[in-house]
Amino acid sequence: MHEIIETLSGDRQQHIDRLVEWLRIPSISTDRQRKGDVRRAGEWIMGELATSGFDARLDETEGHPVCFASWTQAVGAPTVLIYGHYDVQPPEPLELWRHGAFEPTIEGDDLIARGATDDKGQVLALVRGVCGVLKHRGSLPVNIKFLIEGEEEIGSPNLASYIKAHSKELTADVAVISDCSQFAPGIPAITVALKGLVYLEVFVQGPNRDLHSGSFGGAVENPANALTRILGSLRDEEGRITIPGFYDDVRDLTPEEREDFASLPFDEEAFRTDLDVPQVHGEAGWTTLERKGARPTLDINGLLSGWTGEGAKTVLPAHASAKLSMRLVPDQDPRVIETLVSDHLRSLCPPSCTIEVSVHHGAEPVLVERNSHWLEAAAVAVEKGFGKTPVFIREGGSIPVVSDLKKILGIDTILLGLGLPDDNAHSPNEKFHLPDYQRGIETAAWFLDEIST
Repeated sequence: MHEIIETLSGDRQQHIDRLVEWLRIPSISTDRQRKGDVRRAGEWIMGELATSGFDARLDETEGHPVCFASWTQAVGAPTVLIYGHYDVQPPEPLELWRHGAFEPTIEGDDLIARGATDDKGQVLALVRGVCGVLKHRGSLPVNIKFLIEGEEEIGSPNLASYIKAHSKELTADVAVISDCSQFAPGIPAITVALKGLVYLEVFVQGPNRDLHSGSFGGAVENPANALTRILGSLRDEEGRITIPGFYDDVRDLTPEEREDFASLPFDEEAFRTDLDVPQVHGEAGWTTLERKGARPTLDINGLLSGWTGEGAKTVLPAHASAKLSMRLVPDQDPRVIETLVSDHLRSLCPPSCTIEVSVHHGAEPVLVERNSHWLEAAAVAVEKGFGKTPVFIREGGSIPVVSDLKKILGIDTILLGLGLPDDNAHSPNEKFHLPDYQRGIETAAWFLDEIST
């Protein structure tokens, strides 16, 4: 293993070059005009795996294709399914990027580009580590399957049906995903819980056309006013969600779990300073870490109405809309929450307007089994790859495929965070800390060694 690690370390520049090449492909899954680029990114990772000795192919779905690759010659050994995604978020607002979003640029030890950490950089670290072992040994100590999709950033609408249709091929003992982060710089982590998700869009319609606010103001309901009243009522001043029934199924933290949160080396003042906010804010009665990782949330993700261009236009808009996301915790059911929130929004609409609620996508919350051989092996691998014992954390984000893998294939998932909390995922100037990229590559190699013993 030490020879393999030395070889992987010596190939450091090659690892970076390959990632840079992949990051140049603008694989924005939500943009229909980028459909060809999304496919090109899928073909790129398929070629990377095929060249390295995997049986690899690109499978069609009703949307963007899925890359499936396998090496299953380790008779009697465990099988690991590695998941990742090659699609990325839109880069807007473009003016906030220091460089082009798809012009990968190294600043110090950071590689800046859309997809650098979410998720091209993290999944390629696993690919490079596994393929490095295969290249050096000519074989692998365990069986490996890769499932790398192109629709994660739009809610993976076709992934569950793909997994069901290919369940025999995808059979494995455990899954591994690197699409999350470490706890902090120098503090590697394994994620043991993910929040679920419900994403809605709300449309409020007023008059049949935009009106002069002087001529019609006070006589016709302004849908922007109506929508902001509705949205403003969804949380109280202490941050608690006011929707009846929203908290009914929430599994509260045990005293032991709260002690685990309290034991993490979290500097709230540094957190606040980094974000440049006057003070932290959230649901009363819970710490910042508990709110982030273990309490449900409701947030407005976007608002649109009226005149938003330069200068003034005294308009009473005809319609207003908002995008909302709710992050869920065990044992909340996305389908129940979707209905609760949708019905509540409709009940708040004044009779002077009409309202429509559209559901985009969702995901179930996840708790990882802490007492497992796989988790122990991952912890040892992280310690060898990063040089420090990992902490176990809860993540506020959602990865829908984790619950799909459990439901359909019956397997648990190990969540290895290789990125950092300040990597700007989904934001301008997304980055990946290159030393962590290298450590992730070596951790992947160590993990194969650990689970084979």
